[in-house]
Amino acid sequence: MLIAFNKPYGVLSQFTPDGSANRPLAGFGFPKDVYPLGRLDADSEGLLLLSDERELNRRLLHPVRAHPREYWAEVERIPTPAALENLSRGVVLQGQATLPCRCWSLDPQPTLPPRVPPIRFRKNVPTFWIALELVEGKNRQVRRMTGAIGHPTLRLVRVRIGNFMLGELPPGKWSELDARQRQQVFGG
Repeated sequence: MLIAFNKPYGVLSQFTPDGSANRPLAGFGFPKDVYPLGRLDADSEGLLLLSDERELNRRLLHPVRAHPREYWAEVERIPTPAALENLSRGVVLQGQATLPCRCWSLDPQPTLPPRVPPIRFRKNVPTFWIALELVEGKNRQVRRMTGAIGHPTLRLVRVRIGNFMLGELPPGKWSELDARQRQQVFGG
């Protein structure tokens, strides 16, 4: 079984509480014996896959597979084309270079359901949505990358894994993937 879940803000990518105010996955009615494939930080939203098939974790996350993952990041200020090109080439984070990635401005800018709690608002600082497609997943990588070019991430949503898009699945809801959708996640 493979499940797509639209993880809301403030939800852990684990079934047990961690002592914080963040909610665990246990409260979302998942079938027995599923576990998350990979993770999203509690302050990130979007597509999280869960499965009861242990080998899928290796198939999806092993670096040799290089499964692309697309994230939409709402950042402070409007990045220049040069700043986005800098992200695309990779940036150095804590002495290590990130792999090159695809990065682009979202046009038109997306309209997503409001986040609870809302992102901080500053009257004189505009926000702007960009997309990044990564094949690696270091801890808080997108946030650290956008911060490194001077555009801190205010909201982060994973919208795609492989060729499977989150689509219209509402926050806090999940669905079991059919054979065609599984193929979109894992490819050939």
